[in-house]
Amino acid sequence: MLNTVKQWLGQIIEVGLLLIAIGIVLQVLFGRMVGFITGDIVGNLIAIIQQLGDGGLVGLIAIGIILWLFQRRAAM
Repeated sequence: MLNTVKQWLGQIIEVGLLLIAIGIVLQVLFGRMVGFITGDIVGNLIAIIQQLGDGGLVGLIAIGIILWLFQRRAAM
C-alpha cells in the first residue's frame, strides 16, 4: 500500500513539474500576461534563486539538495 501511495505522489509531482515547465516556456514566449496562467512563474523562480544566492553556503547546500532530489526522482 505504501508503494502505491509513493507512486501516486511521484506522478503528481511529475505533473506539477511539467506544468511549471510549460508555464515558464509560455511566459518566455508570450510575456507575463499569459491568459490562463495566474501569477508570475518566472519572477517567482528568479526570486527563489536570488534568495538562495544571498544565503551563501546555506543557499549552495539547498540548491545541491534540490538537484539531488530531482536527479534521484529522474533515476526512478
